[in-house]
Amino acid sequence: MEAGSLRAVRGQAWLDRWLCVFTDVRTGEGAGALLLAANVFCLLGSYYLLKTVREALILSEGGAEVKSYAAGAQAIILLLAVPAYGAFASRVNRIRLINGVMLFFVSHLVVFHQLAVHGVHIGVPFFLWVGIFNLMAVAQFWAFANDLYSTERGQRLFPVVGVGASLGAWVGARLASRLMAAHTGPPQLLLVAAVGLTVCVGLVHFVNHRERSRGMSAAAGRIDEPLGPEGGFRLILASRYLRLIALMVILLNMVNTIGEFLLGKVVVAQASRALADGTAAGLTKAQLIGIFYGDFFGWVNLVSLFIQLFVVSRVFKRVGVRGALFVLPLVAFVSYGMLALVPVLAVVRIGKIFENSTDYSLQSTARHALFLPTSREAKYKAKQAIDAFFWRAGDVLQAILVFIGVRLAFGVTQFAMLNQLLVLLWLAVIVGIYSEHKRLVAVDEPERAAA
Repeated sequence: MEAGSLRAVRGQAWLDRWLCVFTDVRTGEGAGALLLAANVFCLLGSYYLLKTVREALILSEGGAEVKSYAAGAQAIILLLAVPAYGAFASRVNRIRLINGVMLFFVSHLVVFHQLAVHGVHIGVPFFLWVGIFNLMAVAQFWAFANDLYSTERGQRLFPVVGVGASLGAWVGARLASRLMAAHTGPPQLLLVAAVGLTVCVGLVHFVNHRERSRGMSAAAGRIDEPLGPEGGFRLILASRYLRLIALMVILLNMVNTIGEFLLGKVVVAQASRALADGTAAGLTKAQLIGIFYGDFFGWVNLVSLFIQLFVVSRVFKRVGVRGALFVLPLVAFVSYGMLALVPVLAVVRIGKIFENSTDYSLQSTARHALFLPTSREAKYKAKQAIDAFFWRAGDVLQAILVFIGVRLAFGVTQFAMLNQLLVLLWLAVIVGIYSEHKRLVAVDEPERAAA
């Protein structure tokens, strides 16, 4: 063996051993997992810049109620976007699909930047766009990761990949907060995010080429083929397993978004008081809100990073992917129980930090890993429909509940109790997913071994 090749092998072995601190990484797997982690780092870092801009614009221009109602409109747009994505996926291979969609979104940021610098109010349309971009881009990344790994490899390596997501979200949130505090306007943050997303395009191309040349992809031999003609919604209707995942996503998002509504309402009131009391230090309402959310997202993602690094792989090892699904609803049930008893800002903030950090780490990794034993069509098309349309369907339902609750003069206590009821339904759905996933994995592994 040549000296250069020997050094490369030794370097990979060292990397694999180091990553074993966090999860079970075997020979030659570490570099690929880290490249995927770098990809999702750039994706989530860019998203959190955009998310902070989104919160500042929508809350300063419309308020918490407008934010809640606007979220529901995204589901209507996705009724068209998801079938269009599926049709495109049936005509191109995966590299053209993934990078074509990403560049499509990058072009929109340039348009929003130009509108913003010319004084156009973009709060509501940008809110709608960010919600669609986030769900479709993140779902597409995890579909790509599912396509690369077998069920066994994915369950071991997804915790490492998820570290990139948690770290990118934390860095993006902290950067957004710092830039907002330095009086950097939302239009400039849009361009920074566009650069980050362009880096994602290059990383996807490199990872795809690397895995293809090494023949390690779970879909080896089929990566240049377009997907089958079945649409995402049809795949979901034909599978009890996918239907249950869709229902879980709806309930999860309803609980989370109602909690976000409560937090947003309190934050707007606090910013208004600061302006009225003359304690805003020369900052605008949008900047005050942006600074709070940048700090809040930073704490959420710091805790999320810790969970991703030291908890996720250990939970997967002890109770498996399907067992890990029970953790978040239990955290949420306790959190909203405390909020119902003590409805104050500190409790809302702390409760949402723990709920969101668990969601973005353990729950997110487990939810994405549920697609490992499914077909390629399900990984890209059904996952896109579930993570995009059905996620936003949860927004529609929560918007209805918020509308009714506001008209009935619900306070924090009543909304918290409503969330506890939704959590109980969520747990019942997870029981069904547990059974279906166990059956699918038992069928999937022998088939892969035979292939």
